[in-house]
Order: sequence, then structure tokens, then C-alpha cells
Amino acid sequence: MWTMSLDSLPHDGSYECSSCMTRPGTIAHLIGEQAARSVVMRIADMGADLVRITVQGKREADACYEIKNTLVQKNYTIPLVADIHFAPSVAMRVAECFDKIRVNPGNFADRRAQFETLEYTEDDYQKELEHIEQVFSPLVEKCKKYGRAMRIGTNHGSLSDRIMSYYGDSPRGMVESAFEFARICRKLDYHNFLFSMKASNPVVMVQAYRLLVAEMNVQGWDYPLHLGVTEAGEGEDGRMKSAIGIGTLLQDGLGDTIRVSLTEPPEEEIDPCRRLANLGMRATELQRGVAPFEEKHRHYFDFLRRTGQLPIQKEGEEVDYRGVLHRDGSVLMSVSLDQLKTPELLYKSLAAKLVVGMPFKDLATVDSILLRELPPADDSDARLALKRLTDISMGVITPLSEQLTKPLPNAMVLVNLKELSSGAYKLLPEGTRLAVSVRGDEPYEDLEILKNVDATMLFHDLPYTEDKISRVHAARRLFEFLSENALDFPIIHHIQFPNSTHRDDLVIGAGSNAGALLVDGLGDGILLEARDQDFDFLRNTSFNLLQGCRMRNTKTEYVSCPSCGRTLFDLQEISAEIREKTSHLPGVSIAIMGCIVNGPGEMADADFGYVGGAPGKIDLYVGKTVVKRAIEMERATDALIQLIKDHGRWVDPPTEEQDTGN
Repeated sequence: MWTMSLDSLPHDGSYECSSCMTRPGTIAHLIGEQAARSVVMRIADMGADLVRITVQGKREADACYEIKNTLVQKNYTIPLVADIHFAPSVAMRVAECFDKIRVNPGNFADRRAQFETLEYTEDDYQKELEHIEQVFSPLVEKCKKYGRAMRIGTNHGSLSDRIMSYYGDSPRGMVESAFEFARICRKLDYHNFLFSMKASNPVVMVQAYRLLVAEMNVQGWDYPLHLGVTEAGEGEDGRMKSAIGIGTLLQDGLGDTIRVSLTEPPEEEIDPCRRLANLGMRATELQRGVAPFEEKHRHYFDFLRRTGQLPIQKEGEEVDYRGVLHRDGSVLMSVSLDQLKTPELLYKSLAAKLVVGMPFKDLATVDSILLRELPPADDSDARLALKRLTDISMGVITPLSEQLTKPLPNAMVLVNLKELSSGAYKLLPEGTRLAVSVRGDEPYEDLEILKNVDATMLFHDLPYTEDKISRVHAARRLFEFLSENALDFPIIHHIQFPNSTHRDDLVIGAGSNAGALLVDGLGDGILLEARDQDFDFLRNTSFNLLQGCRMRNTKTEYVSCPSCGRTLFDLQEISAEIREKTSHLPGVSIAIMGCIVNGPGEMADADFGYVGGAPGKIDLYVGKTVVKRAIEMERATDALIQLIKDHGRWVDPPTEEQDTGN
């Protein structure tokens, strides 16, 4: 089941759609009730199962009755969820007409976090819990009376000072914050609730949900889960982050409802949401898995990367192999013979810098290429193009059969386990570097040969069309075997997509299958193949995947919320403006937040923040600290750039280099 958000109800009782349904204008634009109802109906017609509406105050709560009644009269029975922050009385009012209430444990009864470390005695802490129970219990009783459901929805960005003082700004704090409210529900014999543990960082999000489930198991609880990566952003970035976070949990059978939160019009969320839901449901229907094995080495609740041994230069080697993999995560690409016919275009497509026609590696240059077919020995131009790549420490990998028949100097050779066990690889010159392709579900006796092989890297390559074997679990089995035998080969996740794979399916498939492993620290790089897809798209998707998994940072990172009724400016317009002027700052993270509710907290990972403080006014942050207030919105983007410059993080945008060759 997937959910959509229709986030608003501005103060005149009219609506504004969230999930980025912003309207022209600089301040959160007000749309009439009729238009808002039309959006709900359109979303329902497109297949969403739930619609969430932000309800900020009493007037908005009163308007909810009219919305619900009108929708019912038009035979729309899609459940409506009220999103509540800071307003218990509003929750009480809207519980009489909406089907579900979402409460944020971080601010329902606690004051807005000031990010202060507070000292509590046990008595002080207990009094705070008693206060929460006093404020929250009436809503629980009302939900029982009216048969309403409830989502206890923790946000990483809005934990209370009390929770952060005890547990830190951490997944543990997120879980405990939710459990405080869940214990009250259970005390009042109310069980019609579910949990969510949202964060803008997919790694934190996955850890929080896993910890929540582990704690529920300890308690003997079994409540549903709503999955989502909050403030995921827009375009491919937002889809990739959501695929990494949501897809990882769906692969493990966790999750009952999902939402893909995008800085785009709300209907744009439905398609990627449906694709993710289908991915999880298909895995369940097919009962994908592997033969049972015991995991002893994977870290479920914290991030500890298994780092493969990077290549070490060996005596007598003619080229430098130390650059064929990158310490923060490698991107490999499959290259065709046709691409070798235009070397300079190839170099540019690999994101290499060109100086007088010669390639040089840059921050986001592909690390190695897979060449399934070598050029003929007499094709001197193609072979010169490949030599120029190996000269800059870019790996060139080719199948064993190609290297034996058309040997390419300094190429690495791709072999499978059968070619290893048969000894066919021994026909290669001594010292030839090997890349070994494995499925991960082979009998352990077949994997034993890896103990006696000096491989530069392993490719985990299970056919994408495999119906019964789970790629994620086969890879975990492989990693467990390697750990048990103290083998530290770098692992490249190699996914070959069938022709005609939709772009969104490719992004979601890569994020869900490879991302599910990378967020656990399992893997050293990615190789995505799709013969009918644009080369630049595949390269960018690969780098986005590594950055989304908090590995290799090659471009500006954005934390961008979907607009809602609290949004104080046009998020889509401003987000596009900021991205256009700042997208060339790798290593810099910028949060673009429509309001203060989750702003400072979700900016925990951000270096700089652009936050709506009042209508037409912007507050600028460095980390969680506001440094400039009430800037006129017309000047705010320039002020943000100046702030980045003041902190020494600005570089001028690159100019197109001119090739001075003849």
C-alpha cells in the first residue's frame, strides 16, 4: 500500500497540496477548497491508498469536516490522515472526522527543540513522561471512541531536547521517542496504531526501523510500519534516496505502507511509489531467497563498512593499478567498441578532464571500464585510446576469451568460477590481474577456490531476471563466506538490466538491490549495465547511488522537503534556483526547508540551511545554528552563496575547457 500527501490547509480554510504541489508566487499560495478536493480525487484516481493532509490550527481542523463530507458525497472513500505538529487540541478536533491521526512524538507534547543538552534527574524525567501522558491520553481515548487509527511518526529532525539529551540525535533516540507514546497507547488498551521512523539520511532511516523492529520483538509487540525517507528531494536524487531506504527494508520483508516524499507535484510521487511497492510485493510472491545461512558479521543497527583491500602496486607492473578502484566507492562502466571510434567523446562520457585531447581523472571520473569485446590487434586507434585510459590508472577489464585471443597490454581479465576451477586462466601471462565474477548462491565448495586466488576484485553478478534467488541475500551469503575466511577482496555490485527497463525501474532497482547492501557497508563499488540506456544517465545514477549511501561524495548534497501547508515559499522554484547556482560544490550539503518544524533537525547532516522563517522571510543556518534571520526572499539565495563563501566552502563554477589540440 502506498500513501500520498496532500499537505496543507492554510489559514483561510483553503488548501495547498504538499509533496510539492506549490503554486506560482513567493509565499505559500492558497488554493480554494474545491481545488484541494480535486487534488485528493485526482490522487485517489491515480491509485493512492491514503492521503495525508497537514492540519496546522483550529480553522484548518474545522475545514476538514467539509473536505471529508464533500468527498464522501462524490463517492470518494479514500482514508484521510491528519498530520499534526505542536497542536494536541487540533488533533482532538480533527479525530472526529478524519480516519487517521499522525502525531510527531518529538513535538506533540514537548516544546520545540532548542538543541540544548539538558540535565535530568530520574524524578525530572518521570515528570516529563507524566506530562506527555496527560497531554496525549485524551487523543488516544478519542481515537478509541471513534475507531480512528494513529501513526506514531518519529522524525530524525524533530526529536525533543529531552530525548536527545538522553539518547543523542540517533536511531536509538528515535525509537525511544516513539515507544514513550506507544506505551501510553498500550496502557489505555489502544492498539490501532503503527510506527514510522523517518530521516533524510537513508542510512539513519534504515538503522532506526531495524532497531524499532528489534525492540518490538523483545517486547513481544507486532505493530505495522509506514516507510519513508523524508526530505528526499527531487528528480533522480529523491527517487534514489527513497529506493535505498524503502527498498532496503522491503527486501527484508519490513513495511506495510510507503510514501516516496518528493519536492515535486504530489501526483509525481505515485509512480515511483507503485514501482517500489511492486518490487517488494513481487519478492514476497516469488518467495525470493537463498539457502539458509547464519549471519555473524553484518552490522544491522550501526554503519561499519567492510572495506575491501584496494589494489597495491606490484613490482614490474607497467601501469599504476592503484587508481582502478576508489577508496570511497568505485564506479565502473561498460564500454562498447563503437565508443572507441570517437576517443574524445568516450573520455568526456567517462567524465575525464581533457587537456589537449588527453584524458585526466577528475573528482567524478569513472574508475574502471568493462570492455566485453576487444578491438582487433590491428586497430591501432582504438588500442591507443585504451592505452591512454590505462596510463591514467583507469582499469580496463575484459573477458578471459577476449584476452586470450586478442591480448590487450595491461588489461585486467574477468573470469568466472568455472574458468578458475578448470585452470583456463593459467593460460594468461603470469601476473595478469583478475576480476572474478560470482553469483553468491554457489555451493560453498565452489567458493573455496577463492581462498587460493589473487583477485583484484570480485563482481557480484546474479542475473537480474532471476526469479527465485534474492540478489540481496545471495550477496549477504557471499560476504559472510568472505568474512568467515578472512578474504578481503573488494566487491563490485554488477547489475545487468534487461532491455526496455524503465528509467525509474532502473533507479529503484539499483537503489533497492545494491543500496540495500551498501547501507550495511557491504560493497566497494557499482557497475550498472543497460544496453539501451543513455551512458551519462547510467554514470550519474551510479554516482548518485554511492552518494545516497553516504559513500563517495561527488556533487552538492541537498536535503529538500516536500511543500505543505506550513511552507512559506515556493519550494520547487527556490530549490531549482539554489541548485542551479550551487550544484558544483561537491562535499557541501545544503538543506532547503519550507518551515521550521523539521528544519534544524533534518539539517543535522547539512552544512548550510535555507529555511522559511516567516512569510517572505528566510533564515540561514550553519549546521543547526541560525546565523542570519528574516532575509528578504529576493536576496536570500545570494545571501546563502555569500555565507558559503564566508565559510571557505565556495569555488567558482567550472568553465568548459577548451581543447587546444590541432
